[in-house]
Amino acid sequence: MIISPITDPKSLIVDQSGDEVSGRSGYSDRWILVSVIALAMFGILAVFSSVAYFAETKNSTAQSMVIGHILKVLIAFFVIVAASKFNYRIFMKLSFPFLLLSWILLIIVTLYGAEVWGARRSLTVGGFSFQPSSFAIVALLVHLVGLIERKIMNQSIKSFKNSFVPMMFYVVVTCGLIGIEDFSSAGVLMGLSLILMFMGGVSKLHLGTMVLIGVLGGTALVTSSDARVSRITNYLEQVISINSHELDGGAGYQSQQAHIAIARGQFSGVGMGKSAQRDFLPAPYNDFIFAIIAEEYGLLGAGLILILFTLILIRGVVFVARNAGTISGQLLATIFTLTFVLFGFVNAAVATGLFPVTGLPMPFVSYGGTSMLTSGLMIGIILNISKKSTTSKKYLF
Repeated sequence: MIISPITDPKSLIVDQSGDEVSGRSGYSDRWILVSVIALAMFGILAVFSSVAYFAETKNSTAQSMVIGHILKVLIAFFVIVAASKFNYRIFMKLSFPFLLLSWILLIIVTLYGAEVWGARRSLTVGGFSFQPSSFAIVALLVHLVGLIERKIMNQSIKSFKNSFVPMMFYVVVTCGLIGIEDFSSAGVLMGLSLILMFMGGVSKLHLGTMVLIGVLGGTALVTSSDARVSRITNYLEQVISINSHELDGGAGYQSQQAHIAIARGQFSGVGMGKSAQRDFLPAPYNDFIFAIIAEEYGLLGAGLILILFTLILIRGVVFVARNAGTISGQLLATIFTLTFVLFGFVNAAVATGLFPVTGLPMPFVSYGGTSMLTSGLMIGIILNISKKSTTSKKYLF
């Protein structure tokens, strides 16, 4: 694993075009691609099983919503293929204007966005709804990678004024704008940004100080919102109720219904399309889709989902990132892999009661459009980096 500071930038080669000097295989990592395809197939089946009640509230049908979901999956795979064909350096050059655009959209969504579950997270333009926070996450991480690479090459990565301050400016502004309405995504992004800066060799003293400030600031943000305090309180009450075997319909209702779904699934599940808890879970197609998978496909199906995410983690970090050959390739492959996998694991942890309800989707499994597109973009960039591997392996295309 390469989650450690880069201490020898000379070992990573960058030519004038930003490509590796040698060792280009020209083929993408087949294991990552196949794993993503499998996740998407699981997602289509799970969405078909869980979207019926949601469709009724939208005066639609389950079939039409599943078809819409499939179209989004196909568009996401088009994004994967397109991103895998373009040199990832192109995305790095465009990261700053896209980051500025995401800031503007985040401000707009705070003022005029549609409110769902007590938070304004999405904008609707011409009938198309999207979440600016998803684009902001990708834009910030790509921009940070570019900053880190430049600071490493001019040997100023340890500087507080020239390195840490400008990086944290972009991180704080982006996380602050996201955190106004979506604290969970902002917290995850802050953690990923600090991990990325640590891998890039930013001073541990500076990062440690920022972690302390982040904890204090996060606590202040949580306590400033009744909805956030309620989530934490419900989570703690849920843990107490589970330990005492006293489930009720009050605090922690969502998690309780998810636990029932998982318990019903047992080892092999109740069968595809036979979920009973989809009528009781408030968001079975998104936040708690892992619970529906566990109910219908049992421990086998739920375990396979986690194995697929683990396989993507291993391939993305151990193979693609380590053999990237450039600083930016190594950092991008690592942080995008961690982001993709972390969202999946957090979604599963919420469904199983390990984490409080966060609202983070499971990539390529949960129903949705914006997160699917940004996940496709991250996977496409990872595949593009894998084409430029410094080692020769057999890949898919």
